[in-house]
Amino acid sequence: MAKKVVATLKQKGAGKGVAKVIKMVKSEKTGAYTFQEEIIPSEEIKDFLAKK
Repeated sequence: MAKKVVATLKQKGAGKGVAKVIKMVKSEKTGAYTFQEEIIPSEEIKDFLAKK
């Protein structure tokens, strides 16, 4: 499903300043890793990766 969103943004030309970011987060309760995905503006990538 996420692939369709990214492909759609590229076709319309609106995705030039946008990036899909995937961050691996470790759960404190179980110790398992989960993946957090978002499509965000390119300027906010560092902020997204810095927050927990």
